[in-house]
Amino acid sequence: MNEIITLDSIEKYNKLFGLETLHPLVSVVDLSEATTFPTHFTLNYGVYALFLKETRCGDIRYGKQTYDYQEGTVVSFAPGQVAEVDMQEGARPAGRGLLFHPDLIKGTSLGTEIKTYSFFSYKSNEALHLSEEEKGIFLNCIGQIKGEMTRSTDRLSKRLLARNIQLLLDYCMRFYERQFATRATVNRDILSKFEGLLDTYFQSGLPQTEGLPTVKYFADKVCLSPNYFGDLFKKETGKTAQEYIRNHLIDTAKELIAGTDKSITQIAYDLGFQYSQHFNRVFKKSVGYTPVEYRRMVG
Repeated sequence: MNEIITLDSIEKYNKLFGLETLHPLVSVVDLSEATTFPTHFTLNYGVYALFLKETRCGDIRYGKQTYDYQEGTVVSFAPGQVAEVDMQEGARPAGRGLLFHPDLIKGTSLGTEIKTYSFFSYKSNEALHLSEEEKGIFLNCIGQIKGEMTRSTDRLSKRLLARNIQLLLDYCMRFYERQFATRATVNRDILSKFEGLLDTYFQSGLPQTEGLPTVKYFADKVCLSPNYFGDLFKKETGKTAQEYIRNHLIDTAKELIAGTDKSITQIAYDLGFQYSQHFNRVFKKSVGYTPVEYRRMVG
């Protein structure tokens, strides 16, 4: 039977694998030291976690997808996420990583910035694949964190732990940027598909049934998480996907205002706005004129 484990403390994870708990809010894990080996279980995460997989010993599923991982792959989880694990029969887990409770970073700069580490919300097919050099940096970072954990607690302990964790997360962000760069051809294909989908969205009448287009809608269509798609788009174009969608929306609005006799209310509806007043505000903020003023100007 698949046991569902609510992982709301560091101690619960350590007990699951028979590992020692050195700190109540953070743990550096080496699964080669595990003394118990559960084979099929589901974790409902209440902590943040990053794991560097050092061998393939089973499958991890997040949602309906299996993680695309091999030796040297980092997978990450945030509170509220659920992952199902299937261990291969007779296999021993091998991997090292970090778990930290949200309470550890409250009141620190990392606590303020944790939402900027968007890779915690990437899909399972968007795992981070490290080079040998990058693996060394990752392991050095968690070694620094473990070293800080074992020192006597003082007034700077929490701050230093949080800063060392943030250093690791910053490196992961850098490594993801490298991964985006090495997948440039694939990324361009994704962006090309997105542009086609965006054109089709407005040409097919979808705004009238689906509303204003969203990043999530198009991310789903190209089989990516909204965060990964947004980060990829920003890396390739220098703009956010939301900005690109809004600009396309305004260009389409301009064409309808200047090239048709439709009322402004009808144009707003055709573009997915529930209220023409909302359309008027968005258009004026982007163009500097209301739709009526723009029509008079170009008419």
